[in-house]
Amino acid sequence: MSPLIEITDPKVFDPETIIIDVRAGAGGHERYLAGHLPNAIFATLDDDLAAHPEDPAFGGRHPLPAVKDFTGTLTKWGITPDSHIVIYDDKAAAMGGARLWWMLKAIGHKNVQVLNGGLKAATDAGIVLSTDDYQPKAAAAPYPTPAGYNGTADIDEVGEAAKSDDKVVIDVRENARYLGLTEPLDLIAGHIPGAENLFYAKNMDENGKYLAPEKLAEMYRSAIGNVKPENVIVHCGSGVTACHTLLGMASAGITEPRLYVGSWSEWSRRDLPIATDIV
Repeated sequence: MSPLIEITDPKVFDPETIIIDVRAGAGGHERYLAGHLPNAIFATLDDDLAAHPEDPAFGGRHPLPAVKDFTGTLTKWGITPDSHIVIYDDKAAAMGGARLWWMLKAIGHKNVQVLNGGLKAATDAGIVLSTDDYQPKAAAAPYPTPAGYNGTADIDEVGEAAKSDDKVVIDVRENARYLGLTEPLDLIAGHIPGAENLFYAKNMDENGKYLAPEKLAEMYRSAIGNVKPENVIVHCGSGVTACHTLLGMASAGITEPRLYVGSWSEWSRRDLPIATDIV
């Protein structure tokens, strides 16, 4: 199953498909009520897909919720291990959609896809949006809770990987943040020494859809060279937009890279080496 699904695929509107609309930031619920896919469950990045950090220096600005809390949310949404899930957001999967996809894959859920192009793809296709506040029915049985999330890398692993010739750390933030020219969200500008920059927006075409798998594969291979996918670690500011690139990699058939959840928001608060290109 491709990790991406097109709005023209009838499975998107299959009554058995569970659709989840992920919104981020202030006013998310209001934007959802202004228009969403019919029967889409409302989810928020901050409350459903992240814990509230006591100190971003340990876990970053968007740490993962405890697994039991996440599976509890899935149960509340009526999801079972056999559910087919389609996810979207209003930022072409960059602000929550891909994060939820990654979290589901990280606990072993198989039948999950992201709507290519997000909400814009639906409106461009002339889909009539709903303005109701859809409330799902909880699943009859609790979603099984695994021991943890697979596919993560911690701060120590990232530091070692960035210095290694046979591993790659990819920073998907925009180039100005990577270079240390600006930092709108965290305390210190710059990047992890040795990390490569590959801005996540390069995953998309001019319509906000992912590039074709072969073009994505060419771009990623140029960045990681001959490094094995399991030795690739991807990060961003707080472990959200990095998932956009991990989704793109999966679309290109590169399925083993790991996520550094704490990302720059953790690294930059731990008195660790920081690189910039400011003279």
